[in-house]
Amino acid sequence: MIEKVKHLAIDYGVNETIAPHLSNIVALIAVIVISLSAASIVRRVLFRILESYAGKTKTNWHTILTERKIFDRLVRIIPIGIIHAFAPLFPPFTEWIERIAYSCIIFLVLLAINGLLDAINDIYSKFEISKIRPIKGYLQVLNILSYTIGIIVIISVLIDRSPWILLSGIGAATAVVILIFQNSILGLVASIQITSNNMLQIGDWIEMPKFGADGDVLEITLHTVKIQNFDKTITYIPTHAFMQESFKNWRGMMEAGGRRIKRAIYIDVTSIKFCNDEMLNRLESIQCIHKYIKNKRKEIAEHNKACNIDDCHLANGRHLTNIGIFRVYIEHYLKNHPKVSKEMTQIVRQLPPGENGLPIELYAFTNEILWADYERIQSDIFDHLLAVVPEFDLRIYQKPSGYDFSRGI
Repeated sequence: MIEKVKHLAIDYGVNETIAPHLSNIVALIAVIVISLSAASIVRRVLFRILESYAGKTKTNWHTILTERKIFDRLVRIIPIGIIHAFAPLFPPFTEWIERIAYSCIIFLVLLAINGLLDAINDIYSKFEISKIRPIKGYLQVLNILSYTIGIIVIISVLIDRSPWILLSGIGAATAVVILIFQNSILGLVASIQITSNNMLQIGDWIEMPKFGADGDVLEITLHTVKIQNFDKTITYIPTHAFMQESFKNWRGMMEAGGRRIKRAIYIDVTSIKFCNDEMLNRLESIQCIHKYIKNKRKEIAEHNKACNIDDCHLANGRHLTNIGIFRVYIEHYLKNHPKVSKEMTQIVRQLPPGENGLPIELYAFTNEILWADYERIQSDIFDHLLAVVPEFDLRIYQKPSGYDFSRGI
């Protein structure tokens, strides 16, 4: 073809020195036009087929594949393949044209594989199981392997040597390779353990104080776990750190559907006393403990009578205390509260008294797990209990402040 163009140019009066260069330029332009035209035709036909397919199916996989530019990268192979096929037209450069074209084809295939792996992750992420079994870390390993193999093949093509020679050289430098890919290897092992043991899922709320993380897991990759903290900052933690450091996962709380309340009210011990008849009559008017006080008074009266207890002193025999009745009141209050779970543990107990008074601890679970709802329910409960304490002739312990001293209290 080039010879024909050269002779034709000479016939039209072109200088014999310029004619070979002109024929090469014409041939090059012709090859470029043919390759670009072929790529354009294939692209139009391919995307028309995809549009037709999109109208017949409800899935959007083809859209994801298109967004990841997989087909676009594969179509680009066509013009390079045509250039490779026409390389013999340029004898002085045939070998290098073929090598470079072949290397470009391999590189485009690598880009297509990369896009395909990303598309697989996008498609998989639309399924619920992706939160339990993320595969992005494994896909990243495949991506690294494909690029490693592809680069070795490209280098072997450019230097015209067998890729096995390069592989044998890499085998001799295994220690260096392991050192370079140390984080990737640790991340892969950690990803396998995290997935197989179901330690971490997308959407889990975790706490990892060492890294300042307290929020929801957004992404689990080969090298890092992305966490959005509750102050909207982002923390990236190495994946292998989850196998070396302790962390708290709140998934169990969310799956159980209840969130724990564990808080104490501190009672001034000097306000604790036995209840006399007047106080018992007053407290008996409280509906939720009316039956308890009535039955308890009857039980204690029968016991003291049976034991011939001298009731001239409260230290003799059995008597109800205001702190004991208050504890029973809290138990009944929690049982009747609509936002406190009836299926989970409820305990109202005394902790050892200390310098801040006698702690009465509430241990229960709300039936709401959202943070704002949980805090509102917990606040409502303690608002009521703190306000009702004086009804039992008890006082909340509070250290004296400057205001108290100024009043001489």
